[in-house]
Amino acid sequence: MDRRRFVLTGSLGLSAGAVQPAIAAAASPPTLRGPYVDLTTGRGNMLTLARMHANLDESKVKYGSASGTVFGVRPGEAIRPLFGAEVASAARGWQQPDGSWRGLHRETVLYTDLATGEVLKEFLNPYTGEKVRVVDVVNDPWNETFEEFERAPPSYGGLNAAAPPPRKPLVLPWREVGAGIVSATRYVNLYYPSALQPDKWPRESAGKFNQVTEVFAYMAPLADVQDERKTSLVYTGTWARATPWMPWLLMGQAPGHMWYETTMQGFDSPGGFKPHILAYMEKTHPQMLEPPPKESWSKPNLSSLEVYARDQKPAPPKP
Repeated sequence: MDRRRFVLTGSLGLSAGAVQPAIAAAASPPTLRGPYVDLTTGRGNMLTLARMHANLDESKVKYGSASGTVFGVRPGEAIRPLFGAEVASAARGWQQPDGSWRGLHRETVLYTDLATGEVLKEFLNPYTGEKVRVVDVVNDPWNETFEEFERAPPSYGGLNAAAPPPRKPLVLPWREVGAGIVSATRYVNLYYPSALQPDKWPRESAGKFNQVTEVFAYMAPLADVQDERKTSLVYTGTWARATPWMPWLLMGQAPGHMWYETTMQGFDSPGGFKPHILAYMEKTHPQMLEPPPKESWSKPNLSSLEVYARDQKPAPPKP
């Protein structure tokens, strides 16, 4: 027996049979292909996204946030920062008989003053000179499916009638970016009829169709991704969104659009939220800090634009 084997078996009290697994484990660091999930397969991506956006332990709540800036984009001029955006969400996992997962999920988007960070109730629109009432986004619910295949785009209550893409495995472009971190980007590109048609909503509607793009970039430690004991993954990343003018800006069909640029993260305790955002949510939208019940699954997912059309009334003509 050589000295190295003696140290492993004698001084540590290990049998010779236990040495080989210990050495193999030390020589096999986590990779994109294992040991727990294979990120080149649909199943591996399903389990990873379900742990990022919810928790495989159905008794536990997963929280999420995004924090950043919303810009105005108009032809012929520089992009202009308008206000901040703060997202707060709560979700719970729900495993299905076929092995897929559902995410029971609520999300709120608040708009904030760029100088103070305080939640806005009014905003002086620099493009029109008009003071407008700010409307929080309350998406209740915004449920998700996590399965081994690419999911169809949201229907937004039937407005988006685009044919679903061919059924193929869900495999995001995961890559190792250094320091033990893996990253992947996901794109959602939509073009569908607006719930805010110009004839009924002349001041709120940006046009007859919504052109929306969302870009999600996920980043997490590879060791965590490959740790089977972690039913939830704490992660960070970015969320960006190109969308028509927010209807409460009362821009009408003026050329241009909005661009969101944020940092997002997922965590396992409400303590992950900014204190003043958590305090605002507890006072104004306390139900949104809890996942919706399973009965919510039958409700349609609506974006902020459809929710606005459902809950608000057209603004009177500008004086």
